[in-house]
Amino acid sequence: MNAPAAAAPLPVTFRPTVTRIVLLAIGFGVLAVMTLIAFLLPAEGAVVWGTGDRAAFVGSGLLVLGVTALLARPRVTADRDGVTVVNLTTTRRLAWAQIVRVTLRPGDPWVTLDLADGTVLAVMAIQPGVSRARSMAQARTLRALAETGGTSSRD
Repeated sequence: MNAPAAAAPLPVTFRPTVTRIVLLAIGFGVLAVMTLIAFLLPAEGAVVWGTGDRAAFVGSGLLVLGVTALLARPRVTADRDGVTVVNLTTTRRLAWAQIVRVTLRPGDPWVTLDLADGTVLAVMAIQPGVSRARSMAQARTLRALAETGGTSSRD
């Protein structure tokens, strides 16, 4: 991440698109299969499957969909006032002045933000697992925005 990057026009949102598509497709696929199984279970015979059993199958599919939707949630949105980082279960709004450095080192699972209060915040939305080049470009853009305080793209 040594090359300078031009700041993107604001607002800009980064998210792991391919990962999101795969996770949501898996979640809806599992829900569809579990629902189909629930309807195909025999109501009569040696083993009787009742309404509660069928509901449990559909409920399991909904649970899998919920988990995959949660995993597909990460994004980071930059606007003129700062960034909003949405990770799995948390959302954090930061002003540009709070961001000291944007980092993506080889082997890191995602970008991290070094903050003015001495803490580090993971940005799970920019992850090199699927496309290293894309994540590097997004990290450079976020770094450029952080270095300019989000001003270069609106002036």
